Amino acid sequence: MTTVVDAGGTLPYRIHVGAGLVDDGASLAEHVRGRHVLIVSDSNVAPLYAPRVAAALQRELPGVQAIVSCMAAGESAKTLDAFAELMRELADLGATRDACVVALGGGVVGDVAGFAAACWMRGIDLVQLPTSLLAMVDSSVGGKTAVDLPQGKNLVGAFHPPRAVFADITTLRTLPERELRAGFAEIVKYGAIADAGFFRWLESNANGLIRRDEAVLTEAIARSCAHKAAIVERDPFEQGDRALLNFGHTFAHPIETQQGSDGLNHGEAVAVGMVLAARLSSAVRQAPEADGDRLRDLLACFGLPVTLPSRLSPESLLQRMQLDKKATATGLRFVLWDRIGVARLVTNVSDAAVLKVLR
Repeated sequence: MTTVVDAGGTLPYRIHVGAGLVDDGASLAEHVRGRHVLIVSDSNVAPLYAPRVAAALQRELPGVQAIVSCMAAGESAKTLDAFAELMRELADLGATRDACVVALGGGVVGDVAGFAAACWMRGIDLVQLPTSLLAMVDSSVGGKTAVDLPQGKNLVGAFHPPRAVFADITTLRTLPERELRAGFAEIVKYGAIADAGFFRWLESNANGLIRRDEAVLTEAIARSCAHKAAIVERDPFEQGDRALLNFGHTFAHPIETQQGSDGLNHGEAVAVGMVLAARLSSAVRQAPEADGDRLRDLLACFGLPVTLPSRLSPESLLQRMQLDKKATATGLRFVLWDRIGVARLVTNVSDAAVLKVLR
């Protein structure tokens, strides 16, 4: 059974959560308007699912030319060079303005493929087919696409909503344990910033999620997507409420950039970042320390790190925060909370307070 979440706004679309969606050619074909489809995947995911997606589409649309582009796997592949390669492949395909890009993979694939779809002929159709838990509940929803630069994450990108999202929970069976746990960090975030009841539900259902119980996973994914879609609908270009989705990220992105490719992955860095944000909330907004303890304990229950890696310099992390896209002309912005389920954007937090938390 498939659960459907509606994402509204000026360009509405539907998020489908269920089993067997990578083979559902009829549903996928509804979102292909032209004769050209570029299926973008990576070296881990493509061998498992790309031939099935291509075959499912061509069963329904025998006149469509569907080709697979395979990126290297991992955050280090999220580059302008990878984006340029997709531009070349769309050109070689002869892709017209009614072409479609299908992003089959995790968040890196979704971001790079989405940016390519946003830029080819000033914007062509995009279908997100996320295969990691993190991508299902975060990067595939909301239309943010980007690539990284050596100076920081997601500095070059565009807003480009998909025509549809298909989150096939059966792909999570092949997801490495570490990547599954990384996705739980973003799920916890939605409870932390917007829904104390969902946070309690996660505390009660953590074991089922860790066991990959498909009914529990489906509910957690759908509820997370509904929260993100509602926030994005209110603020599609991150001018207000959408910034709340960056809870923990102002810390996490510099952690990722500073450590290089062999340290924490994105979800793990977000987990550490949320714990740091909760501590900063207690320091500058008098948020209950007990709520920060509950957040730390829930993240630890999912096997996520909750402390800053000791080899990272607090001063260097602060410098990187100042380049982060969440910084403004008046200084750093942080998403902090008053308590579990109630978050807000806070400006003019002193460097001293941030350094104290980092240390």
